[in-house]
Amino acid sequence: MMPAARESLLDAAFASLERRSWSTVRMVDVAAAAGVSRQTLYNEFGSKEGLARALVRREADSYLAGVERALTTPADARERLTATAEWTASAARDNVLVRAMLTGSWNERLPTPALTGVPSSSAVPAQRRADGPLPSPADFVAMVRDRAVAVLTGPGAVARPDTGDLARSCELAVRLALSCVAAPPGEGGVADLVRGALHRQPV
Repeated sequence: MMPAARESLLDAAFASLERRSWSTVRMVDVAAAAGVSRQTLYNEFGSKEGLARALVRREADSYLAGVERALTTPADARERLTATAEWTASAARDNVLVRAMLTGSWNERLPTPALTGVPSSSAVPAQRRADGPLPSPADFVAMVRDRAVAVLTGPGAVARPDTGDLARSCELAVRLALSCVAAPPGEGGVADLVRGALHRQPV
């Protein structure tokens, strides 16, 4: 199947999830919404569980791509971390699957694929990846922190004698963003909170 068709099926599944709980989403309806046969859907994902894993994996990848964009925005280190925190909070606000992945708070409306990998016999590379382990909230914190450190100490970056302090500052920004997902801040929002916290941090 062409990648565009796979994306159309995932789009249809996500749209269905916005209207009803995952337990009532039917594969035949997802296939029809994407304009493909039900057999094509099963060939691509294997099962409804496979579709759920692929959907969660796509949304995780989309969130991490947004992190990458925020971290590589031309700005100083604090502003890059602030942008990353703002993206984290907005992505979680706007996408129920991202919110569930970042907080670990899955509800009965959502698919709840196991975070551990599952045996995969799929011939589709993207599905084999989706059948692998899915990130936990702690995994996301570590991935974003480590990516931030890599970007901020990469070629052209200001030399830093202690990357341990930088890693702690990066993790602080991520964890503040996640706290704002659970309890949205007031006036000034995420940006003011993170800038204030990072003001005296080694960044």
